Amino acid sequence: MEFTNQPILIWFVVGYGIFMLALGVIYSKKISTSEDFILAGKSLGPVVLMGTLLATWVGSGSVTGGQNSLAYSFGIWPALMSTVPSLIGIGTIFLISSKIKHYGKYTVAEILEVKYGRWASVLAALIIILAFVGIVSYQFQGLGFILNISTGVSPEMGTIIGAVIIIFLACVGGLMSVAPTDAASAFLVIIGLIFALPIALSAGGGWGEITSNLPDSHTSFTGGLTFIQLMGYYLPTLFLLLGDQNIYQRMTAAGNDKSTKLGTAGWIIGLVIVTPIISILAFISRSLFPDIEPGMALIALTSILPVAIGGILIAALTAFIVTTGNSYLLSAATSVIYDFFGKYMKKDISDHQKLVYTRVLIPVLGIISFLLTMYFPTVLSVQMYAYTVYGAGITPALLAVFLFPQVTKQAGLASMGTGLVATLFWEFFYVQSTGINSVIISVPAAIIVLIAVTLFTQNKNQGRKEVTE
Repeated sequence: MEFTNQPILIWFVVGYGIFMLALGVIYSKKISTSEDFILAGKSLGPVVLMGTLLATWVGSGSVTGGQNSLAYSFGIWPALMSTVPSLIGIGTIFLISSKIKHYGKYTVAEILEVKYGRWASVLAALIIILAFVGIVSYQFQGLGFILNISTGVSPEMGTIIGAVIIIFLACVGGLMSVAPTDAASAFLVIIGLIFALPIALSAGGGWGEITSNLPDSHTSFTGGLTFIQLMGYYLPTLFLLLGDQNIYQRMTAAGNDKSTKLGTAGWIIGLVIVTPIISILAFISRSLFPDIEPGMALIALTSILPVAIGGILIAALTAFIVTTGNSYLLSAATSVIYDFFGKYMKKDISDHQKLVYTRVLIPVLGIISFLLTMYFPTVLSVQMYAYTVYGAGITPALLAVFLFPQVTKQAGLASMGTGLVATLFWEFFYVQSTGINSVIISVPAAIIVLIAVTLFTQNKNQGRKEVTE
């Protein structure tokens, strides 16, 4: 089947965009402090929390990368199995959610500073910027794909327009406005995906016809990938989720522990519904549109659905992408202002100045994110880089704060540095030649260093303590 643009879909995108903008403006009027901007005044109820967690995690990473690209490029089983790391990660976060909330910090770097000292905070801020600008960059690309399908503009021009929209909305209302629009988008995309699935199956001629049009590897359990290659796609997702600052901030923004627990449970239910459907739809798209960019697989299907269903789905996907971009831009800017600028360059910074500087910094980081789209060839490649920088550089040390109380200051710093350096070194020198994602090297290295240095310095520190006593 030949892919054709559907200009009528742009009206759904525009209509929902106006709704999001209006909601953002309304909620922005409730902002009077930096806590309102960053943590929504710690007032999120369980329904809104569930929606914002789902929309943050299932953003462009799933609808243009993740399950979408895996199903299109390698087949249905690798995509379906990619939900398992997310479920493991959410289950772990569910168990420590009360600890996260009661830490009451704005950023992950602040949590790390309590355990590992000032330099851990600085290093964490650097890692967060490197990772989150990468994540934001493929939100720009995802919105570019949508504008290409609905208007016919080139993906490149669509990416520029998408960057402008996401940066502007991120500056307007922070988490106070992002969370409600996230919730609305989450429920809308669930409805759109459920209605789209049987129609897409019918358009593809049924499951037998769909699979007959694909290579045999696309119906095999591994999709033609080795175990190491599969882990190279799954581990970045797990380790980003386990330490994702956006998730931790939303946990902290909940009104109480009950809201946190219910919101997390709802997030799991939503994920189990959404991600398998995304995988199946992208798999169908591979049969119908064998020559498109993998990142466009799910979005391209909206062009063959009934206008109402396609319009609802593309509007919701747009919202997912926009709000995810907003969240990561906001989170990166927060780290710079709270973990670096406010501590080391302007120690007397007022709460109002934090709010102003955060809004000023968002466009700067947005431009850096846009420039990053020119370096990585596909959405999936930049996604794996961004996830691994964060997952190897921060997550082992961060989880140790909650789960490994014996960890020492030296071990945390050494683990963070090892994860960051190993990821960057492998990404820029070995990924292309070996085909092995950096997570296979950097995450085990960060964990081994964390444990080894703890064992070494724990005894050494204990000895010093006994001498001083």
